[in-house]
Amino acid sequence: MEKTLVKENPNRRFFILGIVLTLFIAILAKYLGQFPFLNNMGQLVIAILLGIGWRALLGVPENLIAGTNFSSKKLLRIGIILLGMRLNLVDILHAGPKVFSIAVINIVFTLFVVYGLSRLFKVEKRLGILTACGTAICGAAAVVAIAPQIKANDDETAIGAATVAILGTIFTLVYTMLYPILGLSTHGYGIFSGATLHEIAHVIAAAAPGGKDAVDIAVIVKLTRVALLVPVAIMIGFWTNRGNRSQSGKQNKTWKSIPIPWFILGFLVMSALHSLEILSTTFTNNLVLIAYLLIAMAMAGLGLNVDVETFRRLGLKSLGAGLIGSILLSILGYLLVYAFHLA
Repeated sequence: MEKTLVKENPNRRFFILGIVLTLFIAILAKYLGQFPFLNNMGQLVIAILLGIGWRALLGVPENLIAGTNFSSKKLLRIGIILLGMRLNLVDILHAGPKVFSIAVINIVFTLFVVYGLSRLFKVEKRLGILTACGTAICGAAAVVAIAPQIKANDDETAIGAATVAILGTIFTLVYTMLYPILGLSTHGYGIFSGATLHEIAHVIAAAAPGGKDAVDIAVIVKLTRVALLVPVAIMIGFWTNRGNRSQSGKQNKTWKSIPIPWFILGFLVMSALHSLEILSTTFTNNLVLIAYLLIAMAMAGLGLNVDVETFRRLGLKSLGAGLIGSILLSILGYLLVYAFHLA
């Protein structure tokens, strides 16, 4: 009995230390995100980049991996569920059909274009799907939400998240520089930013030059895209599940085989609860802060799993596909703002 305890306790301690490491990186990312330039990146982007840098410079002991993986998988799902408190479905309804149409068009266009480019560049299929979803919907959060649906491995998930994080940061900086010459009203610029940028943090940072009105509408448009993560995840799950069944020739009809991302449905339930305004604003805001902390811990865990050489080998082609797709998305989003008379 004593020998068993001696063997289990160190494992438990190392497991906890792995989680604590991701917590430390997440808190550090939150702190660094308050500085000029870095505030354009946001906590989630900084967390995954810090994780990658930590592994490259300091390495990650093997016995901590179980804890970092717990953060990147289990805590992530809790974080995504709680993030539903960020979304008010009533605001999306008030934004009107034009805004919703732009969000749908942009998502469908980007999914097909980025995935098509990734296949053209001979990017692995699952990584191509993750890059397309991250670019089209909501950055790294979409990547890690879709990953279980297509049975992506840790390398693919981490590289997909890192790719869209890097792209979103680049385009945020470009948008802020282009704002004076785009010729859009503050309202139109906010719609353009929310309809085309990757993370919520990117949207807020890019829309800031347009003032509060631009930021407010940008966030609503962005959250419209976030809400569409649910149907997209379900459709991708059915598509990949059907492909797997056709290859294996088997029909597994148990409820567990249904490709529904239950934690994303939890996200939608929390959104509905928030929309009913049952909970106080303070309590809701605190839940959102916890959600971002948990997702940042997940991003740190993913970053700690990324080997720089692996990223160089697998990630550069997906980065190229995402870059071209993001440019085309920006052009389309800009044209749609004028086409729907929202400029």
